[in-house]
Amino acid sequence: MSSRFSNLQNRDVRPLRPPEPAPVAHHAVVIPTTRKPAPPKPDAAPAKSANKVLDARVRIHRMLLEEINLVALERLPKDEMRRQVHEFVSEKTREERMAINTAELDALVDDIVDEMVGLGPLEPLLKDPEINDILINGHQNCFVEKRGKLQQVHIPFKDEAHLLRIINKIVAAVGRRVDESQPMVDARMLDGSRFNAAIRPVGVDGPLVSIRKFSKNKLGLHKLVEFGAITQNMAEVLAAAVHARKTTIISGGTGTGKTTMLNALSAFIPEDERLITIEDAAELQLQQPHVARMETRPANIEGHGELKQRDLVKNALRMRPDRVILGECRGEEAFDMLQAMNTGHEGSMATIHANTPRDAISRLEQMLGMTGMPMTVQSIRSQIASALDIIVQLTRLSDGKRKVTSVAEVTGMEGDVIQMQEIFRFVRTGMEADGKIVGHFEATGIRPRFLEDLRNMGIEFPGKYFEPGRPQE
Repeated sequence: MSSRFSNLQNRDVRPLRPPEPAPVAHHAVVIPTTRKPAPPKPDAAPAKSANKVLDARVRIHRMLLEEINLVALERLPKDEMRRQVHEFVSEKTREERMAINTAELDALVDDIVDEMVGLGPLEPLLKDPEINDILINGHQNCFVEKRGKLQQVHIPFKDEAHLLRIINKIVAAVGRRVDESQPMVDARMLDGSRFNAAIRPVGVDGPLVSIRKFSKNKLGLHKLVEFGAITQNMAEVLAAAVHARKTTIISGGTGTGKTTMLNALSAFIPEDERLITIEDAAELQLQQPHVARMETRPANIEGHGELKQRDLVKNALRMRPDRVILGECRGEEAFDMLQAMNTGHEGSMATIHANTPRDAISRLEQMLGMTGMPMTVQSIRSQIASALDIIVQLTRLSDGKRKVTSVAEVTGMEGDVIQMQEIFRFVRTGMEADGKIVGHFEATGIRPRFLEDLRNMGIEFPGKYFEPGRPQE
C-alpha cells in the first residue's frame, strides 16, 4: 500500500489481526410447535424493597417541600446539597421511627437528590454505561437494552403522574412541550441522548418513552474492527473511499449502529473541508475543525416556525459546504440531498432505514416520488445512480451483535435498472448452543470501480483484499 494511505490508516484504523476462530459445532435449529411461555417478570423481592424506599421517599420528600427552602437548596453544589438532604432525611427517619438500614437511607437520599436536580428513577439507568436504550411502556412496564439484548427491569415510578412529571421535566429543559393537544414529542436531551415520548390519548396504556443514550466515548473504526462489526481490510477500503470523496449511504434497521458507523467513517474526511450536518436531534460527533451543525425544529403552539430537514438541506447548499452529512434521510429532503451529491458536493453522506442495499435504493425512489415533482421513473433512477457510490449495510443479528453484512458499489444504469455490485459480505454459517451467530466476512471477487480513483490519489490495495471466498482479516 502507498505511504499516503498508511498515514490515513494510522489516523484511526490500527492494523489488527484477530485470531482465527476455533471450529464451532453447529446445532440444528428446532422450530417449536407450541409457543414458549412468557419470560418471568423481574424478581419481586427487589421490587418490594424498592417500594419500601419509594413510600419513604414520597413521605420525606413531602416534608422537605414543606420545611426547607428548596430554591436556596438547589443552588448549592451537589455534594453540599446531598449532605444537607442526608441530615434532613436522617432526622426525619428517626422522628418517624422508620425501620430503614444504612443502605436504604443512602438510596433514599440519592433518590430525593435525583428527583430534585435530576430525572428521578431514570438517573441510575442514564448513568449505567452498559445500557444503550431505555424503553418505558407505562410506569409499570420498563425495559433496557444491554449488549444488544432487551431485558425487563423495575423502575420505581410511584404512579403515572410521577412518570409524566419526569417527561415534562425532560422536554421543558430543551424548550419543548407535551400535552393532550400535542401528545408526542421528539427531542435531544441536555446530555445529547435522543428522547421520544407519547402520552395519552396516543399512549393507550400510559406514557410511552424511548431514550437512545448518547455515547460520550466516540467509537473509531478501529474499535468497530475490535468488536468484530467489520474487518480490518473492509475498514481500510471504506476509509480510503470516504477520504477520496466517494458518496456513501449507511443503510440498516433501527438500532443497528448507523450513526456510530457514520461517525467512524467521517473521521477520514480531510480536515481542510467545510462540513454541514443536518439532524433531527444532533448526535454526530465530527472531529474536523470546520463543522456547521443544524437541527430541525417542530412547529410552536400556534403551528408556526417548523423547520424540516428539506428546509435545512436547501439552506445548507447556500453555505458553501464541501460535503453535506444528513443524519437520516427519510422524506422529501432526499431530492435536495441527491441534487447536492450530483452538483459538486461529492463525498456527502447519509443514513437510511432499509434492510438491504437494494431496499435502500427502492426507499430513495419512493422518497423522490414524495416530492410531487414531474419526474419519470427512469429520471429518478438515473439521478440516484449518478449520485451514489457506496452503500454500507448494517444488521443487528439475533444474538444482539451488530455487523456490516454487505458493502455494495453503485455502478450506474442498465436500461431502467440501477446496477450494483457487492464487494464484501458477511456469511452466516450456523449458530452455537447459546444462540451466538457463527459466520465470517468474505470478498465477492469483484474489484470496485472506484479503485481507479483511489489509485489516482496514490492509494492502492493488494489484490488479496478482493479475492473471492477469502475470509476477510
